[in-house]
Amino acid sequence: MKNCFLYGFISALAGAFLYLVMYFAGLHSDVAKLTIANWVGGLGGLAIGISTIMLGMKARRAELPPTADFGYGAALWVGTRIAFISAFLSAIFVYCYNAFINTGFADIMMQAQAAKMEAKGVSSDQIEKIQEMSAWVFKPVAASIFALIIGGIFGFILSLIIAAFMKRSAPAGPGVPPPV
Repeated sequence: MKNCFLYGFISALAGAFLYLVMYFAGLHSDVAKLTIANWVGGLGGLAIGISTIMLGMKARRAELPPTADFGYGAALWVGTRIAFISAFLSAIFVYCYNAFINTGFADIMMQAQAAKMEAKGVSSDQIEKIQEMSAWVFKPVAASIFALIIGGIFGFILSLIIAAFMKRSAPAGPGVPPPV
C-alpha cells in the first residue's frame, strides 16, 4: 500500500509541477497560448500517468517473491489505487491553483470557449447565454471535482492497459501445467 501512496503522490506532484511550469511560462495567461498549454498538459499528463503507474506496478511486483503470482487483477488493483490517489491529490492542487495561484484562469477558459464558438458561427447572444449557464464549470470547486473524476477514469484506463504488460504468472511447479 505504501507504493500506491508514494507513486500516487509522485504523479500528483509531477502534474502540479507541470501546471506551474506552464503558468510561469505564460501558457495559462493568454487565450492564444491555451491550445499549446492543452497539448503540453495532455502529453505531459499522459507521460506522467504511464510512468508512475508502470513504476508503481513494477515496485509492487518486485516486493513479491519471484515464485508469487502477480496476475492481471493484482496489477490492475495497484494501478487503480495509484491513479485514484493521484487524482485525489491533483484535485486538491487544481482547487488551490484556481482559487489562489491563477485566479484569472477561469476567465481565460471562458474566453477560449467563446472564441471556439465564434469560429463555429454561433451568435454573440447564444454565446453569452451558454457562458452564463456554464460559468459554474470553471469555478475552483467544480474544476477540482472534474479533475478528480476525469483523473480517476483516465488513470483506471491506463491501469487496464499497463496491467496487461506488468502481470507475472507464478512459475509452474512439478506436475502443474503452465498457465495459459
